[in-house]
Amino acid sequence: MQKIVEQAINSIRILSLDGVEKAKSGHPGLPLGAAPMAYELWANHLAHNPKNPDWVNRDRFVLSAGHGSMLIYSLLHLFGYGLTIDDLKEFRQWDSKTPGHPEYGHTVGVETTTGPLGAGVSNAVGMAVAEAHLAAIFNKDDHKVIDHYTYALVGDGCLMEGVSAEALAFAGTQKLNKLIVLYDSNKITIEGSTDLAFREDVQMRMESYGFNVLTVADGNDLKAIAEAIEQAKSQTDAPTFIEIKTQIGYGSPLVGTSKAHSDPMGEEKVAATRKALGWDNQTPFEVDQEVYKHFEALAAIGEQKEADWQSDFDKYVEKYPEQKELWNKYYGEELPVDLYNDEKYWEFGDKDQATRNVSGTILNYVADKIPNLIGGSADLAPSNKTFLNDYASFDIESREGRNIHFGVREHGMAAIMNGIAVHGGLHAYGATFFVFTDFMKPMMRLASLMNINPTFVMTHDSIGVGEDGPTHEPIEQLSMLRAQPNMIVFRPADAIETAAGWLVALTTKTTPTTLALSRQNLPQLAGSSKDAMKGGYVISEAKEEATGILIATGSEVSLAIDAQEALAAEGIHVNVVSMPSQELFDAQDEAYRNSVLPKHLTSRLAIEAGTTQSWYKYVGFEGDVLGINKFGASAPGERIFKEYGFTKENVVNLYKKLK
Repeated sequence: MQKIVEQAINSIRILSLDGVEKAKSGHPGLPLGAAPMAYELWANHLAHNPKNPDWVNRDRFVLSAGHGSMLIYSLLHLFGYGLTIDDLKEFRQWDSKTPGHPEYGHTVGVETTTGPLGAGVSNAVGMAVAEAHLAAIFNKDDHKVIDHYTYALVGDGCLMEGVSAEALAFAGTQKLNKLIVLYDSNKITIEGSTDLAFREDVQMRMESYGFNVLTVADGNDLKAIAEAIEQAKSQTDAPTFIEIKTQIGYGSPLVGTSKAHSDPMGEEKVAATRKALGWDNQTPFEVDQEVYKHFEALAAIGEQKEADWQSDFDKYVEKYPEQKELWNKYYGEELPVDLYNDEKYWEFGDKDQATRNVSGTILNYVADKIPNLIGGSADLAPSNKTFLNDYASFDIESREGRNIHFGVREHGMAAIMNGIAVHGGLHAYGATFFVFTDFMKPMMRLASLMNINPTFVMTHDSIGVGEDGPTHEPIEQLSMLRAQPNMIVFRPADAIETAAGWLVALTTKTTPTTLALSRQNLPQLAGSSKDAMKGGYVISEAKEEATGILIATGSEVSLAIDAQEALAAEGIHVNVVSMPSQELFDAQDEAYRNSVLPKHLTSRLAIEAGTTQSWYKYVGFEGDVLGINKFGASAPGERIFKEYGFTKENVVNLYKKLK
């Protein structure tokens, strides 16, 4: 090994070690063991340009084992991405650019937020999907403007998590050959040897998924690592899984033990590690200028790669100007169509319809107007109404297809959606039954944390599911997602409100949206309007001066309007407020909120077929909530609604008790 290369690798190790030691917190073991594979990849195989981290055709690198974050921070610093030595010294500190786990949108060069094990490699599958689809849309025989790889560095923990099994099985089925997984195989977890809980033959498992499987026996053998990566890149019909056998905490007195995993080593062991690695300088965070020059030269190669790509892209758009117009639609910041002022977008007639059916109509209406809309369902497209009728399925033979068949993999689906979203160029949606957000929650949370905008189409939104029973009837899920920061939850009452919800989902840039849609038919409401995009509005005003308010969402809005009429017959006049999205309503200015919920109208009853806790901030101490604080039942939906008190008569009686 050349001396400068050895120094470069050790600089990654030492900076990582120093960062953890200064913070007195972190995970030194992975960077010490995985530094050679990371160096080899970034130096000689990864197409990237530190001067333009957003280069469209860059290779993506995902540190799925995100606890080893000092590895990527050291790489980003050395390659010149803008992370300074002072940033490394602030590892895990308040408001630093080097948080405990890598965060997308926070640290330049981090492609996706990782830390929850398995999430990163599952996001990487989504990135590979995006690359394959965009390549099919834009590439010509003489110009490959989308042509890059996605690399994920995973550990044993990533492969134990179920989400990685879901996503990697999908990747193998789809033969995503531009996906390359580097397995940091050190056989150690926090509790000790992986033999305690993880004895499966990982290579046989990956082969069964459809991966090309390679082995590097020594994680310090750069030549073997390089050959494996190049062999992986030569694959045209399968993703590749490279098991690279390493030693956790390499070079330290704790090498090969669980103690190297997640604790600072202390001054003595750090000094011993420096000595073992031949690192003479004992000053923390100090790297020889020759090493910096070496990395600068490597970064310049990436800069030239982008320059060559840009030259080719310029020739491409000159020869295919129509493709440039399409490119702008995919990569533009705004929707390529004005749906808000498109009258046909809002036309649905008076027929009762399930909001899931309306959603399907909307998807197919906008499909040709928004060409970068891509998604599918966890094997429920006929029920979720999410299939784009005029488009092929995304598959091995039809990468241009826009219908993704995720299989029965809700957790993996959400992770893949996030990967598509952070890749760029596409708007991802995914669907299943609303109750199965329980399977998806970790990835929905990461979507919110990353400020990205996938759309989660969740149908069968209440006890209206009926005979399927309590296992399939969402009760607490609305409150669960409303409690999540930076998530728009939108439960529409009819077709117009469903269109409003979809328009919100398609135009929000930094927030994911959950559309909670009904299986059962709902009436079209006379007062329904685009104001639903404000989250809440008066859908039916009292015919005389109002003395109170009924607030409802989804299928319960029509019930509230029926109760309003019954109350009026008794001389009690109330407004009905439809509030499809609490988050959007809360974002409105105070004047608007007060116009919808006037402060003097303290007699308020909220009505929703779900848990009640998210409603008390609107009804106050003098109001009440008709909801469900127990699980559902198996019976026809109408019967369950009646048994649980969702009747006009009960709403009237509950409201009258407020007087």
